[in-house]
Amino acid sequence: MSLLRDFCGGFMKKFQIPILFCILLLFFSFGLTSCAQKEKVVEKQMIQISDKELQEKDAVVYKTRDVKGKERTYLSFDLSRIEKPGSLEEFKPFFHFPPLRQGNTGTCWCFSTTSFLESEMKRMGKSEVKLSEIYTVYWEFVEKARRFIREKGNSYFDHGSEHNAVAARMKQYGAVRATDYSGLLSGQTEHDHNKLYKELRNYLQFCKQNEYWDEEKAISYVKSILNKYLGKPPETIEVEGRTMTPKEYLETILRLPLDDYVYFMSFKYLPFYTKGEYKAPDNWWHSQDYHNVPLPEFYDAIVKALKKGYSVAIGGDISEPGMSGEDDIAVVPTFDLPAKLIDQDSREFRFDNRTSTDDHAIHIVGYKEPPGYSWFLIKDSMGSAFEGKFKGYYFYRDDYMKLKMLTLMVHKDAVAELLEKFKK
Repeated sequence: MSLLRDFCGGFMKKFQIPILFCILLLFFSFGLTSCAQKEKVVEKQMIQISDKELQEKDAVVYKTRDVKGKERTYLSFDLSRIEKPGSLEEFKPFFHFPPLRQGNTGTCWCFSTTSFLESEMKRMGKSEVKLSEIYTVYWEFVEKARRFIREKGNSYFDHGSEHNAVAARMKQYGAVRATDYSGLLSGQTEHDHNKLYKELRNYLQFCKQNEYWDEEKAISYVKSILNKYLGKPPETIEVEGRTMTPKEYLETILRLPLDDYVYFMSFKYLPFYTKGEYKAPDNWWHSQDYHNVPLPEFYDAIVKALKKGYSVAIGGDISEPGMSGEDDIAVVPTFDLPAKLIDQDSREFRFDNRTSTDDHAIHIVGYKEPPGYSWFLIKDSMGSAFEGKFKGYYFYRDDYMKLKMLTLMVHKDAVAELLEKFKK
């Protein structure tokens, strides 16, 4: 600033510049200095790791396995040294029917949610009823195809879906028992939807390429394909000597309160404590039903619900080196991320770069408290869940739940306090 004053004084004497010009120049200089002083100072957030040992280190190893007759190498680590629960009984499991294989299908969303609703009926004091998963799957394919036709091919069509699709299809088409409709043709013992899906996809692509958008005729043809591979679903069923439609069965016998179930996620792309879309391809109808909460509340919602006696349906990522069907467990190895460093941002990063994806849906049927880590008993329809000692089950460690599980479905009474935050 002193240099500027000397410059103006000398310049005025030599060239007789008006005093007003220098005053204005000085004022402008002060203004710039003042603006610079008012720049916002951003408070730094530091990552702090204490001197204590955080976690035993996991060392990468490469293993091999047979995949459709070919030997494949994959990255893993020594999971045999993980201290894990030794039995299903340690979890004091909620009521559930024995795990079923979904076979060569993308129907985990329906197997897990159907299992969840069966447990819910028992919790509410209703009869134990094994419901048909494939009845719901049949009608989900129909509605996916319907939207594809209505949107003139601009709608996602694949095997998968989400938990809330089961509630939507039941409200629309009702439900039946597994004995009423298995989705297996005579002589079949396992589900395989590859040929079914291929034929449906090819037909819908034909419609798109030829701009054939007659909804009634297109859906009629879609149903004929489904009937060929799954069998025609029943229009009526016999229950306790009465003939009724699947919708009547749902409304008068099962009486499931499908509107009482709520759905949660945890992502920064949407403000917390608001509802919005779960941005995953299998949310093919862009459902806005998801309550968005911070990760600590997402995880606590699961734990608190289980402690109150409610089971929970969840969905998330399973393509991980810390997941092993042979060892019955899913954990996060330290070479991915130490458990104490898992937070909202590490979870967000993996969803954004697609190392956490909407792979699979499962049903939590038990919880084991610390000491040490918390563990969750997972009922799973995927083939790998039948490779280990506990057929149809996984033990998920708490670090895996926090980092890799993306959505949940639970009864609203289990999370009443959390839902209050959405009313403010």
